[in-house]
Amino acid sequence: MMSQKIRRRKFFSNAALSGAGILLGSNMLKCSPQEEPESASYAIMQEVMKYRKIDAHEHTNLYEGGPEVQIDFADRLGIEKLVISKPVVEGKGTPEQFRECNDYVLKAMKLFPDRIMGQLTLNPVYGKESLEEIKRCTDKGMVGIKVYFQVKINDPLFYPVIEKAIDMKLLILMHANCQLGMGGYRMKYDTHMSPNTSIPDDFADAAKRYPEAMFQYAHTGGGGDWEYACKAMKDYPNIYVDTSGSNNEGNMIDFALKNLGENRLFFGTDSSYYQGVGGILAANLTESQRKKIFFDNYNSILRKGGRHVA
Repeated sequence: MMSQKIRRRKFFSNAALSGAGILLGSNMLKCSPQEEPESASYAIMQEVMKYRKIDAHEHTNLYEGGPEVQIDFADRLGIEKLVISKPVVEGKGTPEQFRECNDYVLKAMKLFPDRIMGQLTLNPVYGKESLEEIKRCTDKGMVGIKVYFQVKINDPLFYPVIEKAIDMKLLILMHANCQLGMGGYRMKYDTHMSPNTSIPDDFADAAKRYPEAMFQYAHTGGGGDWEYACKAMKDYPNIYVDTSGSNNEGNMIDFALKNLGENRLFFGTDSSYYQGVGGILAANLTESQRKKIFFDNYNSILRKGGRHVA
């Protein structure tokens, strides 16, 4: 007879904890997190709900609706805090545009002050306005910076922003991509988005120049060559990766753990809520490592600036 551990691993592997709604959710199972169907060989929702969680990569008012949507998912999966941003994904990223995006996040923070932690967005092309926006938003309680593909993370235009983040002990979450190589040739950027999309080598370059800075490489599970990404950033301890994304291959977290260590991984969803939780439960992690990835690692970053969760 298979052990409970083997049954659990097989379940998560077969279900992929992915787009089909791995956990199916307590609503779809017609049971509360404390209840399980009689046929279940593994108390899935009990395992889900026993860990404190900070979702280190989430958005509001992009594609999936307002903050009420995020809170609904968070409630079902026991996510205590959501770190939310609204980057400029269309247009030139003017100061008017990024201020408007940040105002959405500030409204979400007011609606759910005990659940939502805000990250501001900016565009380093507008240096003066970006620095002013950092002050405006952090004065209102935002805890970090989220940037998109207007400027690469290692571009000199970014230096003043990185230096301000160092001074204020703010983590910088940067949209990233790493295309799969084809025929021995590795693509230099994400062609369907912008040549300014940051790739792992750009992160390594910025981290080497600013070892005091804290960088978060976005959505490792969002597709592309996550093995190359982990290897490229391995020797830079000030680069952290979040586990969000909808294309979470079975051994991604195990590979990241081996190459980056247990202190450099953040739990994140980027709106792939069940995949985000399920991927960590399916990985070959100890209880201590689960707790670090779900909650403690990100909270340790927040603690550096006195913004941590009690």
